[in-house]
Amino acid sequence: MVCVVEKGNCLRLVETSAEKMKKSPCELLLQTFPRVIEFSDLRLTYIGNCVVNIFLSYTAVMLNIVTIHAVRKTSSLPKTLKTLLFSLAVSDVGVGLLVQPFYISLLVEWLQQKNPDCNIYMLFKLIVSVFSLASFLSVVAVSVDRFLAIHLHLRYQELVTYKRVVAVVITIWALSVIFPLMLLWMPFNVHLVITFIIGLLSLLLTTVIYFRLYLTVRRLRNQIQVQQAVQTGEMGSFVSLMKSAVGTFYVFLVFFVCYLPYITSLVALEINGRSFSLEIFWLYSWTVVYLNSSLNPVIYCWKMRHIRHAIIDILRNTMLWLRNRASHLS
Repeated sequence: MVCVVEKGNCLRLVETSAEKMKKSPCELLLQTFPRVIEFSDLRLTYIGNCVVNIFLSYTAVMLNIVTIHAVRKTSSLPKTLKTLLFSLAVSDVGVGLLVQPFYISLLVEWLQQKNPDCNIYMLFKLIVSVFSLASFLSVVAVSVDRFLAIHLHLRYQELVTYKRVVAVVITIWALSVIFPLMLLWMPFNVHLVITFIIGLLSLLLTTVIYFRLYLTVRRLRNQIQVQQAVQTGEMGSFVSLMKSAVGTFYVFLVFFVCYLPYITSLVALEINGRSFSLEIFWLYSWTVVYLNSSLNPVIYCWKMRHIRHAIIDILRNTMLWLRNRASHLS
């Protein structure tokens, strides 16, 4: 421990990196979750998060199941894009079906002033990591796919085949399972550094991709205005590609915005140490992360016309079935 001194007073004890390296992953995990003495002070925060997550868990599961069915029914989407969107939607279903109920159970335990043991926290960390990483890598893969579709154009179908995309999706899920499990035998800080490097490089790659796509979209938009009467079919395909690229950009942007509060809270906790306000911010940042899984289907419906029409058809048919069912029962 290092004592931070200001004007002759010891303000707080700060752990050195060497001391952190000596601690087990369990001990380091326990430091990030609320302590027993804080349970009563954070009661309202637990209740608020619990209520919001119960609602978001339901919306994440139901909206993404509808989206999966809609993507499957949308014949106008390329099979490669459908496969990647399917992977993203499955990870969002996993968040609503497994991660959020687990988080709600932890909130209930804290409300009852019970302190779960380290194994529970470790299991929670592993499950969260699997679906968060699968979601993140799927977003990156979708971004790369749209970039290649616009830049390769005619060569896209030749190079980006369905089998190759399936192989990419299998790799994404394999990495999403294997990498979190490495936490069981790898030093916590080393795992954290590797996670940070992978995340930073992926964010940089995706940012560069969308900047290049922005330049391409702006250039093609000018071409379309000049050549409205010429090559209508080719320009129409470009317009469709650009719209799908814009839709996937919103998916990336919302993902980044939803994860930013959580990343900020981790950095703040590492620099400033624990405080009451930071604990509240950290707990709500988890809920904002989970909100992302409910927002993705809304983005598909808003920005991707074909998926929107398929979802509307599914909802219309469901309402008709329920109305017929009610009339038969009465």
